[in-house]
Amino acid sequence: MAAELVEAKNMVMSFRVSDLQMLLGFVGRSKSGLKHELVTRALQLVQFDCSPELFKKIKELYETRYAKKSAEPGPTPATRPLEPLALHSVPRTALSGPAVDYPALYGKYLNGLGRLPTKALKPEVRLVKLPFFNMLDELLKPTELVPQSTEKLQESPCIFALTPRQVELIRNSRELQPGVKAVQVVLRICYSDTSSPQEDQYPPNIAVKVNHSYCSVPGYYPSNKPGVEPKRPCRPINLTHLMYLSSATNRITVTWGNYGKSYSVALYLVRQLTSSELLQRLKTIGVKHPELCKALVKEKLRLDPDSEIATTGVRVSLICPLVKMRLSVPCRAETCAHLQCFDAVFYLQMNEKKPTWTCPVCDKPAAYDQLIIDGLLSKILSECEDADEIEFLADGSWRSIRAEKEPSCSPQGPILVLGTSDANGLLPAPSTNGGGSGVGMALGSTGSGAGTVGGLENGKPGADVVDLTLDSSSSSEDEEDEDEDEEDEGPRPKRRCPFQKGLVPAC
Repeated sequence: MAAELVEAKNMVMSFRVSDLQMLLGFVGRSKSGLKHELVTRALQLVQFDCSPELFKKIKELYETRYAKKSAEPGPTPATRPLEPLALHSVPRTALSGPAVDYPALYGKYLNGLGRLPTKALKPEVRLVKLPFFNMLDELLKPTELVPQSTEKLQESPCIFALTPRQVELIRNSRELQPGVKAVQVVLRICYSDTSSPQEDQYPPNIAVKVNHSYCSVPGYYPSNKPGVEPKRPCRPINLTHLMYLSSATNRITVTWGNYGKSYSVALYLVRQLTSSELLQRLKTIGVKHPELCKALVKEKLRLDPDSEIATTGVRVSLICPLVKMRLSVPCRAETCAHLQCFDAVFYLQMNEKKPTWTCPVCDKPAAYDQLIIDGLLSKILSECEDADEIEFLADGSWRSIRAEKEPSCSPQGPILVLGTSDANGLLPAPSTNGGGSGVGMALGSTGSGAGTVGGLENGKPGADVVDLTLDSSSSSEDEEDEDEDEEDEGPRPKRRCPFQKGLVPAC
């Protein structure tokens, strides 16, 4: 075997650029670059992954080159169909599926994909863009997981190597937290549906093994509702901490349950962002000018010709519906029909932990790319610091709405003296004696000039004083005394209410 490796390396060293490109294209490696880069790539391939098919291809290219020199007729690589690549360490059917344009891949991966295409490619599977992951390179395009047997549990291995540039990007990146780099190699899995961009979706019984260790996969969220199955947050799986950050190849094995649905896997080199970075980006490119927001208010309050009801204003709260605190960075999605905003700071932090991207006001999708910062409401927040609500008017102007204070329950002014009624249940007629007016005499006063309080006035019973400041304890004591008197004297006849209904204003 050592002799074959030496022979293969000598053949590769004698190859021209076209031969090197043909060899690298055969195994799915990138064909771009200078000659010394192509030679280095080919030698690494021979050193680590020299299968019998690869050695046969190297020998064929070497013999073809010298056959052309001697002008001897012989078959060229273009005149015979390329055989599918099968590595000695990877089954031929690993990650089988529709072939793709290998030279266009950024990651220079090596795996057991199926036969090279001989007809037009089918539409490719696309994954949705994730706001917290900025893609740097595509290491493996979405490739379908094809079961190789009738068993429920399937395994699909893949082998790829990182370039020196990619290794440096990972090593030199900052740490988001201890042991977690910002630049990562992530695995994404989704349904094999080409009709629209797909969200991450894990197959049943998924397990991911990187080289010799298993990678942790997000678990299920427990469900408190009876009869509702627990949900699993499907996110990109970070493989970086288990990979070889060198020129050595990495082996990834995906174990999955085959229950009828088709899935595709992809590998990406990404840079993970934080909520503060997304907020700063939103403040830079996502602020809507106050005049545009004012025009939007006018548009929403414009009278509909078919409607008989004119809207003169609309109220907007300055409190965030997420955390019930005053807004600091008011934002909403452009697709939302309401003027109410939520706080961008808390919205991004919540989606960083559990991405849902749903508007907390109308419960409709509010993706990051659709968020805007309301410039008009930001200006109002800085000018109106003592109000929690405003009202937009039809002309685009606004006014603050301050919370009204509740009236005090303590008595204000003199104690009212309510007069008794005569036989007909009416108030006594006003008297000309004293210094009070008719109403004043009827109600009485604690001062002079109102007649005798609680005594006889002109041969008639005087007014009763109602002290509104008495507490419940005093009234309860009076009731107890009254009950004792009733027990001594026997039952009393029912009395008519001597007061008129409603309130009588005091003078």
